Order: sequence, then C-alpha cells, then structure tokens
Amino acid sequence: MGSLITALASYCDIKQRGGSWHIRIDDIDPQRAAVGALQHIRQALAAHGLLGDAPIRYQSQRLAVYQAARQQLADLCYYCNCSRKSLQGLRLYPGNCRHKSAQAPDQATDQAPDHALRILADRQVRSFEDGCKGSHDFVASTDFGDIVIWRRDALVTYHLATAHDDALDYSHVVRGDDLFTMTAPQIFLMDKLNLKPPQYAHIPVLTYADGTKLSKQTHAPALNNAAPVANLGRALWHLGQLAPPQDASVVQCLEWAVAHWQLDAVPAQLAPFQEQVYR
Repeated sequence: MGSLITALASYCDIKQRGGSWHIRIDDIDPQRAAVGALQHIRQALAAHGLLGDAPIRYQSQRLAVYQAARQQLADLCYYCNCSRKSLQGLRLYPGNCRHKSAQAPDQATDQAPDHALRILADRQVRSFEDGCKGSHDFVASTDFGDIVIWRRDALVTYHLATAHDDALDYSHVVRGDDLFTMTAPQIFLMDKLNLKPPQYAHIPVLTYADGTKLSKQTHAPALNNAAPVANLGRALWHLGQLAPPQDASVVQCLEWAVAHWQLDAVPAQLAPFQEQVYR
C-alpha cells in the first residue's frame, strides 16, 4: 500500500499539470534486487491502471551516460579506500583520502582498484523548494560532506544516477518522504554537472503506528492486485483527497483522482497502516 500511495500521488500531480507520467526503475544494484521484484512492480502498477506515457526506464540500461557524468566530475573527485568500519559513527567523511586525485595513472582501467570515488563538497549555500515541505537551504560541506559517486565495486551510486536522470529527463519529481534527505546531495551534483534541478515534492510515507516504514524488512503485507478500486480509494483517503464514487471503475477512479487532486491537502503525516482495514 505504501508504494501505491506514492505512485498514485505522483500520477495525479503530474497528470493534473497536463504532463506525461514516466516510470523509472532504479535497478543499478542487482545484488539488492529481490527475485521477481521488477515483475511484481509492473503487475501492481498495471492492475491499478497506473500506466506510464512512455516505456519504463531502467537505470541499469544507462551506465554509459553515468560514466560520462563521472568523467565530467573527475576534476572535483578523489579516490577513497576507507572501509565502512573505519567511518562508523561519523556523520561526515573526515577527508582522509583527499590527497588521492581521481586523475590517477591507471586510467586504462577507469577505476582505481578497490577504491570508491568521492566528490569534494563545497561551502556554497544552495536552496530548493519542495512542493510538500517548503523551502530548504543547505551547505554541502556541513550537511553531507564528500559523498561517494562511484562505488569500490565499480557501480554508480544512487546519488549520481538519480541526480543525472532527474535533471535531464523530468520537470517534476514526486516521490516518498524517505528520499527527502537525498535531495540536497543530488541537487549539489546537478549543480556540478551544470544541470537544472526539477521541482520536487516529497509525499509522506505510510508507516505502522510506531512510525516504522512499511517494507519487506518489516514484513509489510503484499498489495492485493485483485481489489484495485478499493486499494485506490484507501490510498486517496491516506492522501487526504476526496473519495471517488463507490461504483467507479479503475479508469473512472483515476480520472476522479486527477480531477480532484490537491497537493496541499496531503497531510504532513499519513494515518498509520492498519492491516485489518486492507483485508
């Protein structure tokens, strides 16, 4: 239900603006992908009528453009071989490896062995406006520090891939509030890549009564694709929107939701998940 709520909010907000709604699958880390997860996502979206206006985009198919973005940032980066254990408990990276230039002599391999690639944070004040959370200022050097843009296992990080794609491909991004802390580092990377950020809106995520986010790790029940109208109605209720007519079809429910969508009606915190309601 949590993923449906976010997807529905994104769909309604973009469609009401007269825009085209695109679906992107962030699948750049195959080791973390559960077996059958992508098929489940596609089936759930289709069952609820949430069909994109273009073919689904997969980040795993865009590695060449991320390599180009990495090269564009090379002069601002350095190699880092610090272990996670050595950095445990630190809020910001202490700069241990800043003397290791990314312009290393092993460029034939395009990757220093067993090294991550970090970008040097600066002290510039930057701002962005969020459609749900208002105006925010940040300073890279004190708010998140020298972030990793390329992992030691030769994979692009979520920060770089998402910053690149959000800025180049979209004018508006509506996503879950659990990704809000990612926004400032990604806007920082967009600035360094000379890209214009999209307009963001972060929707509150669905949680249990104790504030724990619904996820596979917390054993959240699977969405029942056989009851799409009921699911859409409950999602709209969580989002503070008007309920669709009781006899509406999936298509009619989505048309109603788009026509009556109000982003400013979304509550700051969603009503908690109650499993018995969804059976």
